[in-house]
Amino acid sequence: MTDVPTARFRLGQAVRHRDHAFAGVIVDVDAAYAGRPADVGDVDAAQPFYRVLATGDDGGFVAYAAEDVLTAAGSQLIELPAGWLRKDVSGRLTPAAHRLQ
Repeated sequence: MTDVPTARFRLGQAVRHRDHAFAGVIVDVDAAYAGRPADVGDVDAAQPFYRVLATGDDGGFVAYAAEDVLTAAGSQLIELPAGWLRKDVSGRLTPAAHRLQ
């Protein structure tokens, strides 16, 4: 039997990188690392990985981050460019061009 990790964060949740490298909103999740094995480095690949619509010093980007480097932003404001996100009826943040299912 294979253990499948449960994701700690949900789609539309605001998160921050633990080292403050970026802050953003979860837009996708993989149950485990889905990249090339050589690219995972020292990070445990058998944990959820998230695509985060984020901003940093160089502008907007999509980050692919391991669960153990992310923290919930809670009530902290995530500053993303105007028009990138909207709140759905459940209060989740969603990219303006897409609806979360």
